[in-house]
Amino acid sequence: MTTASECIEIQVDSRRLLDERLNDAVLGLQRLAMLTGTHGILLTRHKPGHYTAALSDQVPFGMTRELVH
Repeated sequence: MTTASECIEIQVDSRRLLDERLNDAVLGLQRLAMLTGTHGILLTRHKPGHYTAALSDQVPFGMTRELVH
């Protein structure tokens, strides 16, 4: 079971915007993860241009993993 204490939804039409938004989301989640030191970051691709970035107890602290649905 994945517990997400913070989740950011990202929907874009261009690769440049995607990279920018994913980077911003990861940086923000890294700051939150540092407060507890217990969650990593899970990036999930739901479909082209639609992603979520979330803190997850299924990802070790300090790590970022990607999942494609």
